[in-house]
Amino acid sequence: MAINRYVTHAVALLIAAVLSGYSVSSYPRTANGPIDARAADAGETVGEVSMGRDATIIKPVYIPIAPLPNRAPIYYTVKAGDTVMGIAKTLGVPFREITWSNPGLRVPLAAGKVLRLPPVPGFVVEVRKGDSLASVAATYGLDPVTIVDFNRVRDPLKPGSMLVIPIDPAVGPNLSSGVPADPVKPGQLVCPIPGAAIIQKFGPTAFALEPPYDGYLHFHTGVDIIAGYGTPIAAASGGIVTAVGAANYFGIRVEITDSYGLVEIYAHMSEVSVALGQLVQQGDKVGLVGSTGLSIGSHLHLQLEVGGAPSDPMPLLGCST
Repeated sequence: MAINRYVTHAVALLIAAVLSGYSVSSYPRTANGPIDARAADAGETVGEVSMGRDATIIKPVYIPIAPLPNRAPIYYTVKAGDTVMGIAKTLGVPFREITWSNPGLRVPLAAGKVLRLPPVPGFVVEVRKGDSLASVAATYGLDPVTIVDFNRVRDPLKPGSMLVIPIDPAVGPNLSSGVPADPVKPGQLVCPIPGAAIIQKFGPTAFALEPPYDGYLHFHTGVDIIAGYGTPIAAASGGIVTAVGAANYFGIRVEITDSYGLVEIYAHMSEVSVALGQLVQQGDKVGLVGSTGLSIGSHLHLQLEVGGAPSDPMPLLGCST
């Protein structure tokens, strides 16, 4: 009977705490040092905890008060004039997560196209025929439990269904090998030549060697970073090498499709240090500075492509401007 009375008393206290709006922080702090049984018998106060024969010490209990995040993908229908950057700003979703969730995305965006967006930091992936929890997790270097816990699914996965893959923004995505793609600065492009100066920025230019683009007679489609011949070039972001070798005015170049589906092109190189299909982490050496292709001196041309179109890669963490 005494045990039942103590349990009833404990439950009553807990209910009263919840109804009165108590938070975890409002619970008494645990007293420092040992608690004397004689003090409890006498009904004394130890620290901030009142003791007595009929009292029950209740440990702080976490009571969630914030609603759980929506676990379903968000769908957005593109309107005339929409841009990836504009949608990202309006909806508060990083543009890298938009490109990551919509592989094959092309810009300019076509009105009526439906984009899928993650409800939490991460990305959305479509289940394909033959996919399993293990294979999807391995593609992104994840533990399958991450997918199961958030989506509440199990094998066999249904082709055509959507999975939300959450990530920790402070850590960023993993390569399929399981290592962090961007160990230097998650979600940020870092300077391929730390401390080097940018001598030409992205956009329209009067420099006659630059080809026409986007209605301009001369347009610089990336940024130029000055460096001596043979200077090592590091990956601005982690991903997979999707092209290597000579390419028109780029000269010798390396193309890396990063973990967010963006493409970085490293041009005018003298030497390549990676192979097609190789996984690279942010900061890994990809080659050496040169002056191949349409170039009038040793430097690195770094070009960022979003949805197949050149975009400004700035800011580059660690470059001098």
